[in-house]
Amino acid sequence: MGIKAALPRYELYLYTAVLGLALIWAGSWIFEASSENVNRKAFRESVKPGWHYFGRKMDVADFEWVMWFTTFRNHILFALAGHVIFAKILTLVAPKALVLSHCIILYSVATVKSKLMCFAAGLATLASIKMEPYNSWQESLVTGSFDLQDILFYGGCGFSIMRCMSFGLENCEKKDGNYKFSDLLKYNFYLPFFFFGPVMTFDRYHAQHLGVVLVVDFFFHYLYILTIPSDMKLVTKLSDWCLAGLAYSNLVYDWVKAAVMFGVINTVATLDHLEPPQPPKCITMLYVFSETHFDRGINDWLCKYVYDYIGGDHDRIFRELLATLCTFAVTTLWLGPCEVVYIWSVLNCFGLNFELWVAKLFSLPPFSTLERMMGGAMSCRVRGVFNAANFWAIVLYNVLSLNSLEFAKLAGGRLVLKGFPLSTLSVLFVTYCGVQLVKERERRQALMDEPEPVDGGKKKTE
Repeated sequence: MGIKAALPRYELYLYTAVLGLALIWAGSWIFEASSENVNRKAFRESVKPGWHYFGRKMDVADFEWVMWFTTFRNHILFALAGHVIFAKILTLVAPKALVLSHCIILYSVATVKSKLMCFAAGLATLASIKMEPYNSWQESLVTGSFDLQDILFYGGCGFSIMRCMSFGLENCEKKDGNYKFSDLLKYNFYLPFFFFGPVMTFDRYHAQHLGVVLVVDFFFHYLYILTIPSDMKLVTKLSDWCLAGLAYSNLVYDWVKAAVMFGVINTVATLDHLEPPQPPKCITMLYVFSETHFDRGINDWLCKYVYDYIGGDHDRIFRELLATLCTFAVTTLWLGPCEVVYIWSVLNCFGLNFELWVAKLFSLPPFSTLERMMGGAMSCRVRGVFNAANFWAIVLYNVLSLNSLEFAKLAGGRLVLKGFPLSTLSVLFVTYCGVQLVKERERRQALMDEPEPVDGGKKKTE
């Protein structure tokens, strides 16, 4: 309906109060569950001694966070400080590693300047580290073992192959000759991006936060949001509000983690005069599938080389369906084919297409005529109801990849079926309040971004 259709101020104040009270209420349930079950047998592996002077233990279920801020804490600054020298050395001395063999193979294919061959070679290489028996064979080539080998080996190889594919596809666009092999090495082995991303497409590469950590640390000592969902016996005894809070907070935490990690890495990259991808959009701000992504770099890569390439202007239903199917097929391969990834891909692919189908339907009479008749504010309210339901579809579709399929099924069943009507409608109303506040923020931002009108063509005189 237009960005200037604002809701009354008192209505927004009401939504703010409802949302704030609901978050406190859900948080109190999680705090109670954390405090009362801190000594459970199932918590022994993931709840360790923390702030002993406050008598609090800490949720250490997320190995990535623990790795970055405990295991690697004393080495991060040294490693990042030397990354420029590392990149320069790679232009002179080729490292003897499995990753280098991937680079050589994909660079050789890139010189043929066939996008189809680049895609085929890249996807085949990606499949070789994600599917048996090829991944076991390649892993056996790496001598010895080390801590966090699965994350560093498979994570580094996965991101490396995606960058090599980007390099090859951009080389196909280069009219005169080919990029040098040293360009690929500097791009691929840029240390801040190497193990965990974000993925910066080669054209962007070539052309061109302590407070949050403390807040997360505080929450990990009082709200065991990562450990509780792993204990299904305990989860079945929790209230509907506690389940809703756990599902929501897990996705928020995943965003915070990505924002912090990418923020540190991106700061270093910015000092190198690069413009790295921004952190992902917070789950709180998401109410449509078309904006849902948890890694802007991977999202940019998929949009540039798959989704936009096949989907075109994204206004044709069947072409959009083909584009999303291909996009999620590549994503499934990159994540590693397994049951949870298959389910995640199918649900999110359906959600993205269903949005397009509904948008097409409601853009036709009599729905479009009815929307014009009801006015901007009422249209915003009606859309907010659908967006609130969509928000929880996004949460439930994605929480299964962060926790487990069992937790997602239980949370969805309780919130949608067993909790109806009281829990279902109350949670949807709170979500509706949050969606309206997000829409108001977006409306104000859009107004700020609007170009100022020209004042009758008059020129200012000094």
